[in-house]
Amino acid sequence: MSKKALITGVTGQDGSYLADFLIEKGYEVHGLRRRSSSYNLTNIEHLNLNPHLKNSKFFLHYGDLTDSSNLNRVIEKIEPDEIYNLAAQSHVRVSFDIPEYTAEVDAVGTLRLLDAIKETGIKTKFYQASSSELYGNSSNKALNEKSPFSPCSPYAVAKLFAYWITVNYRDSYNMFASNGILFNHESPRRSSSFVSRKITLAVANIIKGKQDKLYLGNLDACRDWGFAKDYVEAMWLMLQQENPDDYVIATGNIHSVREFAVKAFHAAGIDIIWKGEGKDEKGLDSKTNNILIEIDPYYFRPTEVDSLLGDATKAKAEFNWQPRISFDELVDMMVKSDIERVSG
Repeated sequence: MSKKALITGVTGQDGSYLADFLIEKGYEVHGLRRRSSSYNLTNIEHLNLNPHLKNSKFFLHYGDLTDSSNLNRVIEKIEPDEIYNLAAQSHVRVSFDIPEYTAEVDAVGTLRLLDAIKETGIKTKFYQASSSELYGNSSNKALNEKSPFSPCSPYAVAKLFAYWITVNYRDSYNMFASNGILFNHESPRRSSSFVSRKITLAVANIIKGKQDKLYLGNLDACRDWGFAKDYVEAMWLMLQQENPDDYVIATGNIHSVREFAVKAFHAAGIDIIWKGEGKDEKGLDSKTNNILIEIDPYYFRPTEVDSLLGDATKAKAEFNWQPRISFDELVDMMVKSDIERVSG
């Protein structure tokens, strides 16, 4: 009999790639989705969404991390071998606007899932999606599992609670529960509210004449960017280990938002030159001198995290995980995908 997996946040970037990956592995995959009046199944519409068809390997269930009774019922009904908690209010900047909701979903929501596992007595393996934002501005060096945490946003604080409650339930109740501390990972399925996809979608719209400019915040913020499809494999590998543990997943390379924007425009045949300083700095098309990038102070966070660089030595040593897609390949892939999408 095939294994069963439950994925919260299945409609998001990571959830959809993980569903693809597990189905290819022969799993029966169950996804938790929130009720919404808008269509939110774009990332998974290529999967078989009709549960009444024979040979279906993918099933959707309505649910929410704010509803503990619902979580208990779903877990009891499915009896999954593995649970991947990817659901979250995952936008760092937005977490400053809705801190209470962010805590309710990202922090207490994780506790509800862990407690549902404990109360139902289901023998399952649990994966918690942690974040490089846990580290904040704690270090300018490459960050690993032993680096100190210093969260700088309501999102990061909520994720820190989720990290430690996962460790606590693992130690207290002998659960197989692992944290994946994933650094930034992107793809053509990334929401356009995140800076990487915001950039590539703007590039596509600009070259197609549907948008004039791209507005960004901190151009010099630096991140360790990888490909989401590579990272979901690491999630699965963590739950295949003999013992639960916590792992950093990252490429070990760092790039600025400025560099991401320059490479994205270059992939579309536009070279950017910079003029001005600070909030008045602008990115111009080197051939036409048209202003294509401007700074909007709205996109600055109340507390900025200047740099996040990860060290995935432990994951590479213990289960031989390696990133396959380079930064340049990632940016090029996202730009080409968005140009195709904008072209209709």
